[in-house]
Formats: sequence, C-alpha cells, structure tokens
Amino acid sequence: MTYLEQALEKGYLQLTGDGKNQKIVYVAADYTGRYSDPEEQVRAEFWAELVLRYEYKPERIHLEVTVPRRTPTDRADIVVCKDDENKDPYIVVECKKDGISDAEFNQAVEQACGNRASLGAPFAAIVAGSTRRFLDFSKHKPQEREKNIVADLPVRYGNPPENRYYKGKAGQDLSSVSREMLRSAIRKCHQTLWEGGKRTPIAAFGEFCKIIFIKIRDEKETKQGKPYQVQQRTGETLEELSQRIQNLYEAEQKAEPGVFTEKINVEPGVLAQVVEHIEAINFNKTDLDTKGVAFEEFMGSFFKGDFGQYFTPRELIAFCVQMLSPEKSDLVLDPACGSGGFLLYALDYIREQATREYSNWETDAEERQNWLNYWHPFAQNNIFGIEINDELARVAKMNMIIHDDGHTNIISHDALDFTKELKAERAKIKPGNFDLILTNPPFGSVVKEAEKGKDYMAQFELRNYLNKATTGRIITEEGESEGVERGAKAVKLRASVKTEILFLERVHTFLKPNTGRAAVVVPDGILTNSSLQGVRDWLLEHFQILAVVGLPQFAFQHYDAGVKASILFMRRLEKGETITDETPIFMALAENIGYDATGRKTFEVKVESETPAKEKVEIHHCDFFDYRVWYNYGETADKGKPGWSERHRAVIPNTGLVAQFYQFQRDPTPFFV
Repeated sequence: MTYLEQALEKGYLQLTGDGKNQKIVYVAADYTGRYSDPEEQVRAEFWAELVLRYEYKPERIHLEVTVPRRTPTDRADIVVCKDDENKDPYIVVECKKDGISDAEFNQAVEQACGNRASLGAPFAAIVAGSTRRFLDFSKHKPQEREKNIVADLPVRYGNPPENRYYKGKAGQDLSSVSREMLRSAIRKCHQTLWEGGKRTPIAAFGEFCKIIFIKIRDEKETKQGKPYQVQQRTGETLEELSQRIQNLYEAEQKAEPGVFTEKINVEPGVLAQVVEHIEAINFNKTDLDTKGVAFEEFMGSFFKGDFGQYFTPRELIAFCVQMLSPEKSDLVLDPACGSGGFLLYALDYIREQATREYSNWETDAEERQNWLNYWHPFAQNNIFGIEINDELARVAKMNMIIHDDGHTNIISHDALDFTKELKAERAKIKPGNFDLILTNPPFGSVVKEAEKGKDYMAQFELRNYLNKATTGRIITEEGESEGVERGAKAVKLRASVKTEILFLERVHTFLKPNTGRAAVVVPDGILTNSSLQGVRDWLLEHFQILAVVGLPQFAFQHYDAGVKASILFMRRLEKGETITDETPIFMALAENIGYDATGRKTFEVKVESETPAKEKVEIHHCDFFDYRVWYNYGETADKGKPGWSERHRAVIPNTGLVAQFYQFQRDPTPFFV
C-alpha cells in the first residue's frame, strides 16, 4: 500500500465525492483540498509520508500557512512544526505536480527557500512527484543551494541520514512504479538532458541510456543492506556525485567495452538533476509491461519527424512476429534493427508462450523460476541486431537492458559489410545461421561502388540482375552468364544499387537454408516496377514466397515516410531446391492496420469485462489481428487526472490475417474458390 492508502485506511485522511468534485480532508489540520488537482495529489501523498515514514504528528503538520514578510497571498503548502503550540517551524514544503520543467522546479526551490527563511525553519523540501530535493539550512547561509542538499529529511526531528536508499532495508529500499510515473520520469530526464536544444533529441536520449544503464546495474550489484550508488548523499557536492557516476560507468565500460564506447558527456549539475528524477525508482522491480510500454510510447514520439525513418510502427512489427511464430530455440536477427522493435516483440512473443505454460508464475516461486528459464535464455542468447547508426544502436541496447538483457548481441556496424567483419564482431552473426529474420531495411538510399569499393559491391550476386534489358542474369564483361539468351549484348554491372535490394540478398545470406524464414518490409517498387523484374526473378530462384501483405499508403506517413510498402514473408531454399509456379502464395491487403495517417488509433473496440473505477478488459480489432488489452483505473498522462491506464496488451492467437494465413498454410484450396 502507498502511504496515501495507509493514511486513508487509518483515518488521517478522507476522500469525499468523485471526479472533478472529489475532495480530500486532512482531519487533524481541519483542511479540505480539491483532490482532482494534480498538485493536491502530490501534497496528500507527501503529507501521508511525513506522518507514516518520517513519524511527525499530524497535529503538528499545517497546510496553506501564511508566510510573514512575503506577499499577502503567499502561503507555504506544508509546514511541520517542532512544538505543540505550532510556533517553531521545522520543515517547509513546496509541492508541485509531477512532470514540471526544470525551470519550474528551480523556481519552486526558490519559493520553498524564501518561505523557509521567512518562517525560520531549518529545512526546506521541494516535491514534484518522484522528483524531490531537501535542503538543510541549520549550518548554511540562506542563499546556499548546493552544499546543503541532504539525502533525506530527518525522521522525528533527528539528523538527516547520509543516504536515503538502502538495498533490502524496510522503508528505505527503492520501489517499483506505475507506468505513468515511469513515463513522467523518462520525460523529465530527457528534458533535463536536452537542455533546451543544446543537444539533439537523439543525443540526449543516448546520454539517458548511459545513465539508466548504470542505474540498473547499480540496483543489481549493490549488496543487501548497503546504500545504492546512484543517489544524492548528504553533504556531497554535485562534482562528487558526478564523479561517482562516471567511475561506475567506466568500470562497466571495462567489463563490457562493446556496449558503450563514449564517456557520459553531461555537466555535474545536469547529471545531479537526472539522478533526482530516477533515484527512487527500482527499474528491476518495475514489471516488464510497465517498462516496455513506457519506453515504447516515449520512443514513438521521440522518433517522429527527423528520426521517423528509423521507426517501424508497432502494429506492423507485432504482425510480422505473429506470422512467423518464433520458437524459443530460434536464432533471430534484424540486420537493420533501429531501436530494436522487432527483436523486443520476438522476445515478448516467447514470454507470452512462457506465461501460457506457467500461468501461476507471479505467485508460485517454482513456477516463476520455470517461467524465467523458459524465456530468459532466449533474451540473452538468441536475439541479434545490427544497426549502422551508433546512437540508435545504443538505444536498441538500452531497450534490451530494460527488457532483461540481450544488449551485448546488438552491434553497431554496417549490415552490408563483408560477412567476415560482422562475424568478427559477434561469432553467431555468420552466413546461414539464423532461423528467423525480421526487418524493415532502409529505403531509398544508394550504395555506390565509387564510395564502397569494387570488392564491397562484388559480394552481391543481385547486382547481376539489375539490367532492364533482360529478365535473367546479364552478360558481364568476363563473358556469358547462365540463363541469358545467346546473342544478348554484354553490359556493365551497376555501379550503384539501392540499399533495399542489397538487404534482400543479405537476408538470404544469413538465413538457414531450407528452414530459415524472413519477414521483410519492402517498397512496392520491388514488386511492381518493370525495371526490377530481375530482382523478382532472383527472389523466386532463392526463396519460397510464403505471403505478400500490402500496406496502405499511409502506413509510414505518421513518421514522415510516405513510401507505399508491402511485407514479404519468405523461406530460404536449399541449394538445388526449386519451387513450381503452381505453389500457392498467400496474398492480402490490410486496410485497417490499427492507426491512420495521423497516428490516431483505428481499432474497433469492444469491452470484454469491466469493474467500474477499478479495471477492465477490451478487445481491439484490426485487419492484422485482435489485441486483448487490460486497463487499471487511476492516474493517467492527462495532467494527472484519474482515468483508464493501460496495464498490458497481448495479441489474441489465431485472429485476423494471421489466422487466415495459418488456415491457408493448412489448406489453400478455399482461398481460390
């Protein structure tokens, strides 16, 4: 139970009314506040904490206290007094709603310190949701703002502790958080690191990834009963805190030199603010759904605009994974992994299998271990990503860390480079080694022989199929090629080739012969342009086409990429294997894909069950499949107002086009009637 829930249960606080008219009564203070106000919610929670954790008498805690020598309307949100006569102020608290900007938080600091000085209290506290700062003025001048930062307020008029958070200590350990709290913390960290445009959004997120990496490692590696490293300590300068974080990071760099190659490039003051935002959160204890949804939603908005080309809408990713139906023994690769979406959904698919197999994993210790043993080795050992952009590769690694590892299998490299170079990075990234490849390769850019060199381009057989004059292999300068009519005129090989074409061959290279399958997003030109008939011929020589699913024009428009595309599902043929023209191919057009050109959700929604103001389950239908979505009632992202907040979503097996594809594989006959 939260401190607020405990205070309500004990009768210290009372809630009356509902919705916009809901009020909260502070019984001992004889004060009633408007609980629909997000700032009041923060105050109520911290008031309950002052009583139950810090052990101050409710009768000595006052609200809306008039501050002398300040403007007539200026009042302190909370004042804790030291005496029963309430004439000796001890702590002055300024409360703000969660998610305010750094500038607003710093303004609140000044307001709290001014109120404290006027009231003559030794301590000032500034609370904005999970972001908090405590200042001790008993031995410092009124204008001090750094040297007097303390880890925590004193309990029952004692001394401020050196550290606030200890691993395993009751009441002093880190806690898991709701999705909304985590989203707010991530948003605040990014805003702090962005520094009003000093860094690009992706550079700011890169720095955030480094800090979160250290935070998660600190949570795991701190010994029981010991203080965590990633927290502000009493009497510690910002430079000392920054140096401790840097030292932790450098130690991890040495242990895993391939994960992060650059130092944390953040000023001590900025780093301290980020620590304020996250020090109370236990990322390891916060459940995977909460972390996954929070990070995914954040990155969804983060990748719009300039970075849209790196982001594949999640409905498309989930559809590809459902169509290929991974097994926990499969090796899975995305050679253009971006932020790691395909890999994470493959992991989620295996985790859902584990949950169906061990449905009591949350309450039964033995089942939980079996549940972990089912999917965790897959997360660590079976999913691989290649990403040419260093910063994006870092984002993908961070995403994997948040979802319980696998980050060491993400490499920052050109997937079209020589395969021996890729194998040197990770031994398992070698030709013919992968069971599944899921990818949305970059469209439109061109690989030029003049830039990459003749040997680089010579890797790709597909270059031999790019002549408009033939539908088979062209005749090279060295002589006649197989499959070309006699008398055909010799032409030179192409000096430049589009990346999406070369990626098709790279997919073939990495798949296991005979059993390896792939889902690849391709521009429709590959399927329709007469000049690319040779590419289609090559595909039919090397793959069995299992399915072609056409996407609407707007499928990528929300992320500023308006290319008309389809998804190819293929199986790599064994050497010498051929597929007859009569072999059926599943073909479909998806119209309702779950969102429109603006990104607005277009699912057909049906409520499956609901407990008013507590929880509900909905079915969300689109052409791809149906989702089952679980909601809790409580705090939402809409200015902290209460409402329905998504807890978890899962694809319902055997629904939509996925079900039709499985049916087609069993017996295609009805589809041709």
